[in-house]
Amino acid sequence: MAENGTDCDQRRIRMSKEQHNGNFTDSSMLSERKRREREERLNIVLWKKPLVTLQYFCLETLINLKEWTIKLWRRRGVLVCVLLALALLTAMYYIEGAHQQYVRYMEKKFFWCAYWVGLGILSSVGLGTGLHTFLLYLGPHIASVTLAAYECNSVNFPEPPYPDQIICPDEETTEGSISLWAIISKVRLEACMWGAGTAIGELPPYFMARAARLSGAEPDDEEYQEFEEMLEHAETAQDFASRAKLAVQNLVQKVGFFGILACASIPNPLFDLAGITCGHFLVPFWTFFGATLIGKAVIKMHIQKLFVIITFSKHIVEQMVALIGAIPSIGPSLQKPFQEYLEAQRIKLHHKSDSAVPQGENWLSWMFEKLVIVMVCYFILSIINSMAQSYAKRLQQKMYSEEKTK
Repeated sequence: MAENGTDCDQRRIRMSKEQHNGNFTDSSMLSERKRREREERLNIVLWKKPLVTLQYFCLETLINLKEWTIKLWRRRGVLVCVLLALALLTAMYYIEGAHQQYVRYMEKKFFWCAYWVGLGILSSVGLGTGLHTFLLYLGPHIASVTLAAYECNSVNFPEPPYPDQIICPDEETTEGSISLWAIISKVRLEACMWGAGTAIGELPPYFMARAARLSGAEPDDEEYQEFEEMLEHAETAQDFASRAKLAVQNLVQKVGFFGILACASIPNPLFDLAGITCGHFLVPFWTFFGATLIGKAVIKMHIQKLFVIITFSKHIVEQMVALIGAIPSIGPSLQKPFQEYLEAQRIKLHHKSDSAVPQGENWLSWMFEKLVIVMVCYFILSIINSMAQSYAKRLQQKMYSEEKTK
């Protein structure tokens, strides 16, 4: 059944394209035109055409705001209910009473979870390029908790200042009393929220492909066009990348829920293709999202979390610093900032941040801060470029439509 469905899809794609273009000559001319237009759009970036890019970005932003406003107005009943709920929550927040301690607790947990869900969405939503928030935020947070847990022999960090700052509790603990499971439990909430955010960020390709299949219209997305071309040339695919994409597509299409779960449970740069495949073959939403959520927020997240915790366990870190010192010639000079950084962290954990701390800023923390700033700036630039290119595609499609009507 699945093979017959694939054959029918391939025939449908070929027939629709032939009917739309008239003949193969027109098809090749159209492909050449699309290639030229794609190259023109790729040149609309801030470092090549700053004024045009900013202008197109602003216009695309206004168009999106207009579209979102219209959608909200069409769903004004739901919007009114949401506003009433927010008004009720605001009243509960400001009215004094015994419930305030629960309100403050829920406020803290809500914003903490929303922070990690948001970072997860940014990591996978694909606005021009994904912001690698695991490497920049979640990974360092887990590493900090791991280092502190082994130094303090406890994960019962005082709240506050945790999670903004980690300091050791005043209680006496015995050496080696910390367990791997205790560290995993300490960071489970933020890790699972980040994983849930990455699952939510995978929904746009699914909805785009599903809408395109139901409407029969050609979507404004190059990844979906690449997917259709891959279906056409499935039998002649030779290179590794094409075979890998076909393997993901076949796994998701034939195995269903567990195929999606397998793709979502491992680091997989081709998972966008799984979302497009599920949307194209009209896989039910909860089958796709349920498998993606379990795979990313539970299975994959625990694998990544376990890797970071083991990597930054006390004896592994000490061995790594010792190996750095063993490098000929430059080893001692490279080893010194690592030792200073670790010693400074130990002093901070034991309430001694005002004494015996190296006065100069450690170059490791300085480099990491600058790396975060650079990557966030690049992410913002990529969003601006992507939205400007989307507006350029609108202009190209409008021009093509006007030519057809002449």
